[in-house]
Amino acid sequence: MTRTPFALRYAATSVVLAAISALSAGLPTLAAAREIQQQVLHVPGLAQPADILIDHWGVPHIYAKTESDAFFVQGFNAARDRLFQIDLWRRRGLGTLSEVFGPSYVEQDRASRLFLYRGDMQTEWQRYSPDAQQIATRFVAGINAYIDWLKLHPEQMPYEFRKLDYQPAKWAPEDVVRIRSHGLTRNLTSEVARANVACKAGLAADELRVGLQPPWQTQVPDGLDPCLPKDVLKVFDLATRNAVLTPAALSHASDGAAAHANTNTLALASNDAADDRIEDPDETSEGSNNWVVAPGKSATGRAIMANDPHRAYSAPSLRYIAQISTPTLNIIGAGEPSLPAVSIGHNGTIAFGLTIFNIDQEDLYVYQLNPDNPGEYRYRDGWEPFRVIHETIDVRGGAPVPVDLTFTRHGPVIDVDGEHHRAFAVRSAWLEPGMSPYFGSVGYMRARTFAQFQHSMLNWGAPTENQVYADVHGNIGWVPGGLAPKRPNWDGLMPVPGDGRYEWAGFWRGDQLPSIYNPKQGYFTSSNQMNLPDDYPYRERKLGFEWTNGSRHERIDEVLKGLPKVSLEDSERLQNDLVSIPAQRLVALLAPLSSDDPDTHAALALLKGWNGEVRADSAQAALEEVWFSRHLGKTFKAALLSQTAAATFGAPDPAVMLDTLEHPEQRFGTDAAAKRDAVLLKSLGEAWAEVRSLEGADATQWQWGKLQTNLNAHPFAAIVDDAMRAKLNVGPLAKGGDPFTPNQSTYRVNDFVQTNGPSFRVVVDVGNWDNSRAVNLPGQSGDPDSPHYRDLAPLWLKGAYFPLLYSRKAVEAATETKLHLVPASQ
Repeated sequence: MTRTPFALRYAATSVVLAAISALSAGLPTLAAAREIQQQVLHVPGLAQPADILIDHWGVPHIYAKTESDAFFVQGFNAARDRLFQIDLWRRRGLGTLSEVFGPSYVEQDRASRLFLYRGDMQTEWQRYSPDAQQIATRFVAGINAYIDWLKLHPEQMPYEFRKLDYQPAKWAPEDVVRIRSHGLTRNLTSEVARANVACKAGLAADELRVGLQPPWQTQVPDGLDPCLPKDVLKVFDLATRNAVLTPAALSHASDGAAAHANTNTLALASNDAADDRIEDPDETSEGSNNWVVAPGKSATGRAIMANDPHRAYSAPSLRYIAQISTPTLNIIGAGEPSLPAVSIGHNGTIAFGLTIFNIDQEDLYVYQLNPDNPGEYRYRDGWEPFRVIHETIDVRGGAPVPVDLTFTRHGPVIDVDGEHHRAFAVRSAWLEPGMSPYFGSVGYMRARTFAQFQHSMLNWGAPTENQVYADVHGNIGWVPGGLAPKRPNWDGLMPVPGDGRYEWAGFWRGDQLPSIYNPKQGYFTSSNQMNLPDDYPYRERKLGFEWTNGSRHERIDEVLKGLPKVSLEDSERLQNDLVSIPAQRLVALLAPLSSDDPDTHAALALLKGWNGEVRADSAQAALEEVWFSRHLGKTFKAALLSQTAAATFGAPDPAVMLDTLEHPEQRFGTDAAAKRDAVLLKSLGEAWAEVRSLEGADATQWQWGKLQTNLNAHPFAAIVDDAMRAKLNVGPLAKGGDPFTPNQSTYRVNDFVQTNGPSFRVVVDVGNWDNSRAVNLPGQSGDPDSPHYRDLAPLWLKGAYFPLLYSRKAVEAATETKLHLVPASQ
């Protein structure tokens, strides 16, 4: 029989599963019998046969005879399940959106190209692991193999490509690591915000915007004019934002390209079409929780590792769970679908999980331009020329657009202030070799001991992480990682002149960061809080002074400390915990107060005795969250700052505000307690009136979940009709929690839509691997027609999990689909 190389044939018969008992105690059972769908794929580039077993929850378990084939199949499978997502990821990162979406994306493409890694590739590959290049090469070969298969089976092309009539692009291995702008960025935006406050109100006002930790007093660097252009970060924001499609942006008319004919100048031309795109949600609260529990503190007698990274919500999910199994490597967990390996999970000996460790990796440099030659900038005693790279951006529906990418010795130029003869460039650690976000996991995925894990983290670059560790021998630990610049004469908290006075003096070594091994309390946890040990030389090393609010950590530590033994179920409950410590602190402040104002009196009565649990069905939570996010901060600032100073920034730092309200004598001056009480009562009464207007006069019917919703939006949401939008988006779902609950829920203040939180959760039973649990919102698949596109959303919403199966026996018992891949020649 003649057969094309990629011919897909179905097995002649189906295999019916026998009755399946519970996969492990306390976990969901499957149906009594299930038909396994079997497919055989002939795949060029594969050396030996391999299997992908897809279980009841959409998790692919990849079995290959060699690691080379395993990563090939991982790439093939990532394309099978998430092709549009990873194609969009690649295009956004490389700056090729205009090629398929038209002229509205020229500016974003130019911005993205400024932040590509452009250094030596041999040095880049060596920073990860000896076989990093081979892993990436095989992974992208698998992606490309699936793209080739689609050319022979166009009816299988994902919906998004058919909708916009373009083909997915082939990958090069370098694409995996050259793209840096998808990683979580650090304090550049805060530097600019601080400069704005210093310019208009002085640095004292900035102490209310962000409380520095450990305690620190910054100052305006010598030679810096802190009054920066309003749009100085426009290009940086474009380079780091997600691609969002709108009808206006999808115009492919050729005359649109002509509007960008002048973009090959040092300053970026304006682009109204780009400004019309939907802004990404505020992602400043992205973080995570993790903990490891030693056997002596564990109800199982084995170590436990739990992790729930908090990132922006989307459909499909940012994370993708997979198992990669060979005779020499057997890893399972979650990563980003465009990357090989996994970054959170286990390898059958150790478990690993991560949260953000807030090293400051960015600086904005300000340059004086040569008035006689704007192509030069002041450096030390002379003028230095900008380095310019000329590139062309292909534009669908128009002529190619030439652009100039301009760099200083410190990094890409993001703005030019011609009126004041200034230019601005970004120096970022994530443009150094070895800084591809999360790709460093190929280094630690083979570790078997804490020492090996520590060694693999020495060169970890980005994002900066708190890595937790647990192994089958009962050891637990903490290893932070991240490339940390040495700033010998400043603290990194404000922009600095680029004339040579403020230079990085290399980087702190990985073994100069703190770590912990087998802590005496029997557990370790991190939630992005300031966790430098008391004896750490932070004044010398100045790793960073801007950390996430410590309330999540405080609550998690409170619960873990109070449990004599920690079970897997305890960890699940804690990941879904809705207790807000700031809410509890506010209720305590209100307890002794009274008011003759009817609204304020009713609000005090409703919140009296409330435990601070921010449930979706809670009336108290609805009032407290509207009060906290829309009224209290505004009134607090107005009481302490001039109108001009208060207008220089948005919400005050919650920790600073709460500390001040509890100790009013620190900032309120004479009659401090009375002034504090007036702030509380005035803002609370206003909040009551607003909730009444939002939810009606009957406070017994108020619910926080009527206001706060979780929405996982597809990039196409704005360009399709209502019926298709409902199919692509997952949500809105009534949601509890707030930014300070362990079940983190940061939301847009204007409409209460949740912007980020724990879409992926995992609890690992170290050593009894099949008893581990996970969930991934909204589902594993990127295909809207797949049952696994949204099937995990109900589990996630109610705080439930599915079994993260590891042994082949358990996987086979839960398999729904088996893909058998064979070399094309067979």
